Amino acid sequence: MYTEIEAKLKVESLEEVKHRLTELGAEFLQEQLQTDYHFDDANMTLQKTDRCLRLRRQLVDKNERFYLTYKGAKEKSSFKKRQEIEIEISDSDSVQKLFSALGYQKVLVIEKRRFTWRMNDCEIALDELPLIGKFVEIEGPDEQIIADVQRSLGLSDLPHIKKSYAGLITARLRELGKEQREVFLQT
Repeated sequence: MYTEIEAKLKVESLEEVKHRLTELGAEFLQEQLQTDYHFDDANMTLQKTDRCLRLRRQLVDKNERFYLTYKGAKEKSSFKKRQEIEIEISDSDSVQKLFSALGYQKVLVIEKRRFTWRMNDCEIALDELPLIGKFVEIEGPDEQIIADVQRSLGLSDLPHIKKSYAGLITARLRELGKEQREVFLQT
C-alpha cells in the first residue's frame, strides 16, 4: 500500500507557476483531461469516514486510460497524507456494474484539466476545476522535499488545503443551493 503525501494550494494563476517551473528546469510531463467518478453507498459511508472510491478517465491527446482508486482517511499531518491504492483498468463499464452490484452508486462526477511536471522527486500538478478554480498539488516522497519544492515555487505563504476536490466541490454546490452532481469545465 502506498501513502500519498501532498500539499494542495489554491492559486490565482497557473501561468505564474508554469513560468516558475520552467525557470527552475522542471520537466513538463503532459496535459491531461481527467473525469473523476466518485462512488459511495446509500448511507454515504465512505464520505462520512473520509474515504474515497474513484474511477478516473484520463485523456492525454487521444489516448484514454482508466484508473480505479481507493483513498483512506487522512492522517494527522500538516500535509494531506493518506493511504492510496490505485490500479489501471481496461473495462470501466464492468467496474461500474460491479460497484452497482455491491451497492455503490455514482455520487459525483468532476472534470478537471491537469498539467503535470516533475521536479526534485515530486510530481507537481497544476489543476483547473469548475466552480472552485485553480490549484497546485505537490506530491512527493516526504514532507521536507514537498516543502522545499513549495518554497522554490514561491508558494510557501499559501495555506495547505486538506479537503479533496470532491469535498470542495460538494461544499460549493451546497453554497449555491444546487443538487447537480456533475460538474464539467467550460471550454
